[in-house]
Amino acid sequence: MATFVLIPGAGGHAAYWNGLIPELESRGHHAVAVDIEENDPSMDLHAFAAAVEAAMGDYADVIVVAQSLGGFTAPMIHKPVRMIVLLNAMIPRSGESPNDWWGNTGSGSARREADLAAGRDPEFDVDRHFFHDLPDDARAELLSAEAREPSAAAMGQPCDFARWPAVPTKVLIGRDDRLFPAEFQRRVAKDRLALDADEIPGGHLVALSNPSGLADMLVAYAAQI
Repeated sequence: MATFVLIPGAGGHAAYWNGLIPELESRGHHAVAVDIEENDPSMDLHAFAAAVEAAMGDYADVIVVAQSLGGFTAPMIHKPVRMIVLLNAMIPRSGESPNDWWGNTGSGSARREADLAAGRDPEFDVDRHFFHDLPDDARAELLSAEAREPSAAAMGQPCDFARWPAVPTKVLIGRDDRLFPAEFQRRVAKDRLALDADEIPGGHLVALSNPSGLADMLVAYAAQI
């Protein structure tokens, strides 16, 4: 049995994983959703990592799943883990801040190009880029949650790791992600980690739109270690 430690993206809400946890538990695994008060001005990337380590407790056979901005937290965790899964994630370079990542990777241009190719309005829109494939109840829950804009301290802080952790790392893409288009994610994964990416149906918030498919892939990863 693996323990999946689930790191949320921007906002830090543990509730993002509510649909995935029972899917993992029904497959015989344990899951811990991390809640991070990212809007606290005192919370920087080190504090994000400390929150994850506290949630890990004494669990063994931990697989870290890092969603979106959580990709900046994953390599800063000092407790031992068996695997890292980067889920529609911002993959950092050592010394790069989240603020700098956008321009360094060309994510905005990639998003706009994908929108134009698909015949969509290229201007960013929360419904169009985040909620387009969510069931109504999941969308309503997200909209009712406390707004937690990540702190300036975290967004401007260089990601502090000497080298990527020496554990198996998987890059998993929601092939319908409109914020970080699949081709863009594949390019960044290859450039930064020399890794190929796997894909499953779903958008940027794939844990809400396709929790069963995501659980199947995570369990398959766990079987590899």
